[in-house]
Amino acid sequence: MKITLLLLPLLASLASPSRADTLYQMNPQGRQVVVQRDAIVVSEDSSFVVYKHFELKDRRVEIVRLNKGTLPYQVETASPDYRRQIVDIWKRFGLKATVTDLAGKATRVFDVYLDFYPPGGRGSLLESIPPTTSFAILMDNGGADEVEISKIDRVQIQGDRLKMTLRNGQVEEGKFLMPTNQPAEARFLGITDQYNPASQQVFDFSLPLASVKEIRFD
Repeated sequence: MKITLLLLPLLASLASPSRADTLYQMNPQGRQVVVQRDAIVVSEDSSFVVYKHFELKDRRVEIVRLNKGTLPYQVETASPDYRRQIVDIWKRFGLKATVTDLAGKATRVFDVYLDFYPPGGRGSLLESIPPTTSFAILMDNGGADEVEISKIDRVQIQGDRLKMTLRNGQVEEGKFLMPTNQPAEARFLGITDQYNPASQQVFDFSLPLASVKEIRFD
């Protein structure tokens, strides 16, 4: 909550010159109200409008699907340049990391988070399991912990084992704890400098956690 209260005015002040997509809706009293500023609309038809925006509470980019229902929405669409500017602002406020895969390739990634998919990358994400910005670990001493990324300096990964070095110097080692007993694959996601603002996805970087060697967070 404290982070949100501190970032909200700053994000608003930085975003205002960019004027990315803005969504309006007519309320029952016939007044036009702002639903969302600084968004990027990715699709719209007679029934739904779908947009992405930076969610301060979760510190990541999220997709919102609005049912137009009986009260119509109006979309004010920004230019491609303004859309690129708002993505740059999202990248400034999201969690950042340098990810090194098993082959030694390092990638700079912004607005990072974990999500869960069917094993082997087959099929879509497991919608019943929400994305997360934390690592859950079953520690070798028998305890369990769930650590927010903002508290982690780096994570070294070997298979399903984690060695987490926290920003306070504490080290936790153990097995990555999946949020489900069903077969699933954890992936580390985010956006890179090549991210297309018009993309219908909120990421352009996706790597199974089992294919990651190390993650260093800013």
